[in-house]
Amino acid sequence: MWIADNWKDYEVIDCSKGEKLERWGRFILVRPDPQVIWDTPQTDINWKKKNGHYHRSQKGGGEWEFFDLPEEWSIRYRNLTFRLKPFSFKHTGLFPEQAVNWDWFSGIIKNAKTQDPGRPLKVLNLFAYTGGATLAAAAAGAAVTHVDASKGMVTWAKENAAASGLSDAPIRWLVDDCVKFVEREIRRGSTYDGIIMDPPSYGRGPKGEIWKIEENVFPLIQLAARLLSKNALFFLVNSYTTGLQPAVLTYMIHTALVPTYGGHVESSEIGLPVTANGLVLPCGASGRWFT
Repeated sequence: MWIADNWKDYEVIDCSKGEKLERWGRFILVRPDPQVIWDTPQTDINWKKKNGHYHRSQKGGGEWEFFDLPEEWSIRYRNLTFRLKPFSFKHTGLFPEQAVNWDWFSGIIKNAKTQDPGRPLKVLNLFAYTGGATLAAAAAGAAVTHVDASKGMVTWAKENAAASGLSDAPIRWLVDDCVKFVEREIRRGSTYDGIIMDPPSYGRGPKGEIWKIEENVFPLIQLAARLLSKNALFFLVNSYTTGLQPAVLTYMIHTALVPTYGGHVESSEIGLPVTANGLVLPCGASGRWFT
């Protein structure tokens, strides 16, 4: 398992009874997590000192209950700053487990820049959300194209860029349907040295386009692979969908990329360490292609 264990401003303190107890900077949140099927004693004092608690409804969805929590606050990861705010369906605007992927491709980008300082590196981030991967790639030295179907998420990502001192970084911000954007880039003859995608299980594009990951992710991987440059560095696919296990990600990425580009593929669960017991909370899976 790949573990995001370099955080200082975030931690999973404990998890039990379908919920996880988290520290986001100086604020404590309790949020539901379907992976937490165990019932262990909630002995940590922070269970009773929470600043916010998301209660899931038996009918679907849920709502926040706040105890002295600001509308917005920030945390840092390395040299990046992220603005957080609790919003729909338990989210805060950041998936901390993704830091293990940020570190991975940032190392690849920095190494390539060291070997060839004059080489321009272009990275495409699809389903880019609030920009964690975009900012990590830009901070490492890449020019990034950030694509998300939600105008609100792209605006939030720009705010994170400003907070991280990356307002002037070479980032292209686009509100667009990811599949249609990739198709247009192919027609334009564009290429990228790295591609990142974090597709949702289900979603809609800005014009109502329906996305179902089981039906659409492999065709998109095949499509996006056509945008890789001849000296491409990496291709990353992340999934929170239960059916897309690491072996499935490896199979898809290998099939779509290796016959044409060579290289190597590896996939694994990603996770976050739990302070209370030293165990690891699983948080989805990622598949990586690299040369």
